[in-house]
Amino acid sequence: MSGSDEKFVLLGKIVGVHGVRGELKLESYTEPRTQIFCYQPWLMRSAAGEKAVGDCRGRAQGKGLVAELPGITDRDAAAALVGTEIWVTRSALPAPKPGEYYWSDLEGLEVVTVEGVALGRVSHLVATGANDVLIVKGAERERLIPFLVGHYVTKVDLDADRLTVDWDPEF
Repeated sequence: MSGSDEKFVLLGKIVGVHGVRGELKLESYTEPRTQIFCYQPWLMRSAAGEKAVGDCRGRAQGKGLVAELPGITDRDAAAALVGTEIWVTRSALPAPKPGEYYWSDLEGLEVVTVEGVALGRVSHLVATGANDVLIVKGAERERLIPFLVGHYVTKVDLDADRLTVDWDPEF
């Protein structure tokens, strides 16, 4: 993403248009969903390129979100943005509480067992309802490991770029 070494986090995307005045329907990955409007400026990323946009406003409407972006004043301009991803710099987000982690901070970490066996790297995470699951991709296979700190995950060391798990390497 852009020329800086700053890490970016995907917060949502534009999924449709709302009305005729350029309002946009958003899908937000923040919790609560309206929190997406608190983190700005947005880096809007699409096949057409990237553009930083600030002063974005919005509201909850039914089960979705409706946003207004500066300079987008008609339905055609809004329709051209459908599919655009909304990113922010990692530094725009608040620091997580002790023992909590942003998924983006875990992605890419090396995963090793408590015995020191390398399993691969965290590709991404998925939410299952009961708990989040790490998708760990190694050279020979992919593993799904529940992200349960104190049970399967024994240590998260962001400074060392490593996550230690109590996991059978054969499983």
